[in-house]
Amino acid sequence: MLILLSSYASFSQKNITWEDLAKVEFTEKFFPSYGEIFLYPKFSDSVKSLEGKRVTIKGYFLNIDPQGKLLILSKGPMSSCFFCGIGGPETAIELQFRSKKTFKTDTIITVTGILNLNADDIEHFNYILKECQALLIN
Repeated sequence: MLILLSSYASFSQKNITWEDLAKVEFTEKFFPSYGEIFLYPKFSDSVKSLEGKRVTIKGYFLNIDPQGKLLILSKGPMSSCFFCGIGGPETAIELQFRSKKTFKTDTIITVTGILNLNADDIEHFNYILKECQALLIN
């Protein structure tokens, strides 16, 4: 029975909220390879505990790349996401789907995937969900 419970726990998912992901502090850091200053995250212990776990979160789908290569889940719609409005980097998650998915921008979806924390690769978001699956919210 213990083996059954431990294998269930390793495959189960954890529902998280945007408030969970907001537990991060940012400082400015110079990246010499780009000659630019970027916001550098310091994730709280509670956020670090989610690293590598299968999580589920609800948000707004954003497709900001005309080629469809950069897909995002945002706490708010396009007009209030961090690069267009009032949010910060903690209000968006890069989505890497198992198979290509497309939804209309600002569609509310629930996404499940493996959470990766990213502090150093400025080519990607601070939060990345890999092996994503999404459900449309009606």
